[in-house]
Amino acid sequence: MNDHVTIDRSRLAGLIDRECAQYAAGHQASLHAFESAGQHLLGGVPMTWMRMWAGGFPLYLATAHGARLTDLDGNIFVDFSLGDTGAMAGHSPAQVQAAVAERFGELGGATAMLPTGEAAHAAAELTRRFGVSHWSFTLSATDANRWALRIARQLTGRPKVAVFSYCYHGSVDESFIIATPDGPRSRPGNTGAPVNPALTTRVAEFNDLAGLERELAAGDVAALLMEPAMTNIGIVLPEPGYLAEVRELTREHGVLLINDETHTFSAGPGGCTKAWNLDPDMVTIGKAIAGGIPAGAYGLSAPLAERIMADDSADLIDTGGIGGTLAGNALSVAAMCTTLEHVLTDEAFSGMMTLADRYTAGVRDVISSRALPWNIVQLGARAEYRFCPSPPRSGGESNEAADPDLDEYLHLYLANRGVLITPFHNMALMCPATTDADVDTHTALFAAAADELL
Repeated sequence: MNDHVTIDRSRLAGLIDRECAQYAAGHQASLHAFESAGQHLLGGVPMTWMRMWAGGFPLYLATAHGARLTDLDGNIFVDFSLGDTGAMAGHSPAQVQAAVAERFGELGGATAMLPTGEAAHAAAELTRRFGVSHWSFTLSATDANRWALRIARQLTGRPKVAVFSYCYHGSVDESFIIATPDGPRSRPGNTGAPVNPALTTRVAEFNDLAGLERELAAGDVAALLMEPAMTNIGIVLPEPGYLAEVRELTREHGVLLINDETHTFSAGPGGCTKAWNLDPDMVTIGKAIAGGIPAGAYGLSAPLAERIMADDSADLIDTGGIGGTLAGNALSVAAMCTTLEHVLTDEAFSGMMTLADRYTAGVRDVISSRALPWNIVQLGARAEYRFCPSPPRSGGESNEAADPDLDEYLHLYLANRGVLITPFHNMALMCPATTDADVDTHTALFAAAADELL
């Protein structure tokens, strides 16, 4: 028997109109900046995804420190968005500020095409956390994924990769593919695809072992690129025993397993790989590891590292395309080393996950006490509520559960009252500067927003 309340959609539409008007009135400086920027910025923003904020225009940043940011109108926000993971260390942590100032100022040489001693320290710390032993640095997780896939193809001699439907691995061309009843097809909105991704990629639904085995059995897959838990289509957790079976399937079919920990880093100091005792062949990561300074990395197991370095046909030094002039620059490496050693520490993660427990419990209590047909899922220091009764078990199910109207309402309601969550979905992330009071502020506002719907 379904005893959930039913959301009145006409009432919801009225609430959205009210919140949109309040948003426009309270952020006039951001609105003016957005309208003026359109003269020279494509879409009026530095990156077009910044238009995704609810309300018709984005807030414009003035200052940000810790778990707080201030917009051009002087509005102060508790920030649970945290740069969609990029600021998981908090905005401008003091230790990273000092390291960057020293490297760029006193020491100089932000980028010189020369290594620094800190790079080896950062790599050793990544090995401690994620297990794989040999690392190379990038400027983004997207590049880490691209380069890991190139290495996987080189090592296996196979042309294709495998991913999960509605996955997210940055702007990696091969990942924009979904599974449908009529077969694989390019994900809607895949802009200017160089080729149909069905030519480069095999795709299955997350948590569907039989579907994955069918794809890997073709024998042409070099690597399975996956998040141990899906994140950017809403958090989709693996079912019990699923990841162990995936590891066995990849070994059985000679497929390299790449764990993309860029978002699942929230699961703990070594992401899901360490928290769940996983054994991938390669790991990719980016965003948070340098405290807000652009950086990414990919790591290989020792046997793979030995093989690729001994492969005379793989010109990693020059024409192989495995690199970038600014990758591994001294400034990014200094920030990475400091962030890993002093900011996103084991102790910091413990506190962040405790706060996420508090956040999840508060939201779950509101959902239960109001009999709302919603749910919340947590992944370490990250939590996300969805407007469906049960957590989706695959990317396809999660996509079908999307509710843009409720998304817009909740985002606007919170923003108008000083709380930000990630604009792409309903994700909240804790950082070392987040407090119990911040979490409780969100819980109270979430309850008030829910009550207005009833």
